[in-house]
Amino acid sequence: MTPLVSIIMGSTSDLPVMEKACKFLDDMQVPFEVNALSAHRTPDAVEKFARGAQQRGIKVIIAGAGMAAALPGVIAASTTLPVIGVPIKGMLDGLDAMLSIIQMPPGIPVATVGVNGAQNAAILAVEMMALSDAALAARLTEFKLGLKEKIEKANRDLAEVKYMFKTN
Repeated sequence: MTPLVSIIMGSTSDLPVMEKACKFLDDMQVPFEVNALSAHRTPDAVEKFARGAQQRGIKVIIAGAGMAAALPGVIAASTTLPVIGVPIKGMLDGLDAMLSIIQMPPGIPVATVGVNGAQNAAILAVEMMALSDAALAARLTEFKLGLKEKIEKANRDLAEVKYMFKTN
């Protein structure tokens, strides 16, 4: 299997957050790879990865980083592939990481999801790839329908909860 999505994190301490992206991609049957690369500790490896990702068949890169959160931007600077940044909660409740990722200079965009939003990053990656993959689009549609069904079930369950002054 050739990976279509690359999940990169600055450190394996980010894995508890980033594994939500892994799980979603696995559920959607999208081949992916997972690696730790650091914009500050392994800058040459990050640049080499980013420059070679497209040639290896990667379609989208999801990059998680905390604190200074340079990793998504450094990757985006060295590739034309879409990069989705996941700010990891650390110092300042992740605000520092989020601001580092969203404040990219003109010409170097990084799509950014919420703090610890790795699952949303994977969903966004699948939405991008589903534009040209009907089977993947169908799996994504089923997932989205499942979200609707969960809320409808929650409302049925809430209807059974009784309080003296509850009106529904």
